[in-house]
Amino acid sequence: MTSSVALQPDADPITACTVARDVQNFDLLIEDMEAELGESWGDLSFEDATAYLSQPDASALEFIAIAVDDKDEDKLAEIGDLIQRCKVIGTRVILIADDLSPIALHQLLKLGANDFVPYPLPEGALHEAIERVRAPDPEPVVIYEGGAEGSTSLRRAKPGDHDGVILPVHGLAGGAGSSTFAVNLAWELATVDKNKTPKVCLLDLDLQFGSASTYLDLPRRDAVYEMLSDMENADDEAFKQTLLQFNDKISVLTAPADILPLDIISPADIERLLELAKRNFDYVVIDMPTSLVQWTETVLGICQVYFGLLELDLRSAQNALRMIRALKAEDLPHEKIRYALNRAPKFTDMSGKSRAKRMAESLDIDLSLHLPDGGRQVPESCDHGLPVADTAMKNPYRREIAKLAQSLLDLEQAEATG
Repeated sequence: MTSSVALQPDADPITACTVARDVQNFDLLIEDMEAELGESWGDLSFEDATAYLSQPDASALEFIAIAVDDKDEDKLAEIGDLIQRCKVIGTRVILIADDLSPIALHQLLKLGANDFVPYPLPEGALHEAIERVRAPDPEPVVIYEGGAEGSTSLRRAKPGDHDGVILPVHGLAGGAGSSTFAVNLAWELATVDKNKTPKVCLLDLDLQFGSASTYLDLPRRDAVYEMLSDMENADDEAFKQTLLQFNDKISVLTAPADILPLDIISPADIERLLELAKRNFDYVVIDMPTSLVQWTETVLGICQVYFGLLELDLRSAQNALRMIRALKAEDLPHEKIRYALNRAPKFTDMSGKSRAKRMAESLDIDLSLHLPDGGRQVPESCDHGLPVADTAMKNPYRREIAKLAQSLLDLEQAEATG
């Protein structure tokens, strides 16, 4: 379609438009727009779009899809002005980006683009983006609260009216199984109670080599980097749009697509991120990097319990000792750490149990959680991108995590009931 055809008075009512330097460079976009809207869309150049958005008829548009590539980076000011005009008239903006630099993409999203889809378009990606921009803003839910005797008070619950439990997971040695534990703990928390489904979020904050996306077969998204690099302006909507859903049970913030320095986010950014997660979810499981960073202290201060995973070997014992010394030296709440022994000795392994006891005594810690060796079934489930519960429900490793999830849920319910 061309703008001269799309905007004629006798054509079908126009509900959306593409805006591009040359829309023929985005043939997949043309196909998807025709599949979604038939003949009720048009295409405009950047120059024509500036003029058209100034007309009264433009307010009838549901959305515009702005398609840009690396050759359009010298027009960022003009494109930003289009996004601002759309915000004024209430038209949503879907950004279609092909080989756009992260800095340019960040600038356009910061100016107010409502959604972002990479090009070439993944199957169904444009349809999902259109559904998101068409979705009405969530209405507040009416909650009845007991007031004085014989009376009832009404309160409007705002979106994000949660106070989630923060549960970081930190591997005290490479290969200790912290990512596997975090992924499966999040899944068990979301599925342990069949009558009540808590809202569970998994944050993969190992920004360099995080593997939660691999273990759940989820794609890594550029939008993660965009949000983390602009946490000051992040809100509930931006946070939720960055998350991916796994089997409609848990929401996942994957590690970024590219390796990033761990200090790209500051303690203030982490505090803001956890604030957003807490008020939108009941449980927030965090896969922490093995390295200690500036914001480790922030997470440790906010969380309710901090899981430290180690194995029955010398390197784990030495690293745990270093961790304890570092936290004590800075007068940090080291008592929050709940030590979990992964690949723990079996019940009949008296020698192994004796070694575990001596290690705990020498470190002056309590190994309160013993995770059995689940055998090949555990790494195989990770390779298949599924929780262990989906591939080997009776696996002893999975059963121990399910018990932990149930105990956390029972504790939370007991505290809620006073």
